[in-house]
Amino acid sequence: MRVDKTAIKRAFAAANSGYDQAASLQRTVGLSLLNKLDLQQLNGTVLDLGCGTGFLTAALLQHSTPATMLALDIALPMLLTTKAKLATQQPLAYLCADAEHLPLATQSIDSVVSNLALQWCPQLPTVFADLKRILKTNGLLAFSTFGPQTLNELKTAWASVDNYHHVNDFYSPEQLQAFLHATGYRQIDITRQVIVTPYATVLDLMHELKQLGAHHVISQRKPHLTTKSALHAMTAAYPKTANGQVLATFEIIYGVARG
Repeated sequence: MRVDKTAIKRAFAAANSGYDQAASLQRTVGLSLLNKLDLQQLNGTVLDLGCGTGFLTAALLQHSTPATMLALDIALPMLLTTKAKLATQQPLAYLCADAEHLPLATQSIDSVVSNLALQWCPQLPTVFADLKRILKTNGLLAFSTFGPQTLNELKTAWASVDNYHHVNDFYSPEQLQAFLHATGYRQIDITRQVIVTPYATVLDLMHELKQLGAHHVISQRKPHLTTKSALHAMTAAYPKTANGQVLATFEIIYGVARG
């Protein structure tokens, strides 16, 4: 998987203003992730890795008792939105940084929680190793990310048009389990969930991805811009339901482990 981090940062910065209106999937997955945790055990310093506009940060502050909550995001406008929303919340600190280059001290974090952010990190073994570095002994890592079935309908529709790789690939549950094990995590628990979301049209789906800053899930490997005729052919090939809607599959993988 190739990811242009500069483009990702720009996309999420641009998506900031409309993100909350389109982020129902992120909220649903975030709540499911929190339901897998004993939130009363989240204390000390807790890192929300890829906080976006602060939904999970707020939920963690509401349902747990951290000594310090650290909200981190690669896009400064997202971080500023979180800061504005949670201006009265304490204890809360903010950090604009890339999850693949964490400027945090070794063994400085008690728990890391990350909701639908790690899919933007192509070198996940390196990320897991660095997260283990910053976690204190027996520290908690809990995350959600996309699995390989995500946007399978969109992949199939594009495959009927040309041979370019239009949608990024994502790591499988087995790969994530292996990465965590090889990095030295313990008590690893990997689960998956498939969410199928209806849209009125394919263009509505693609517009929502853009609103979320997630249109860079569409691979940048194609050497030229998509033509209108190719886009029309893809939308025509996309499978429709009996009432004319289209469905989009999102495979969600949840991981909980101890450092």
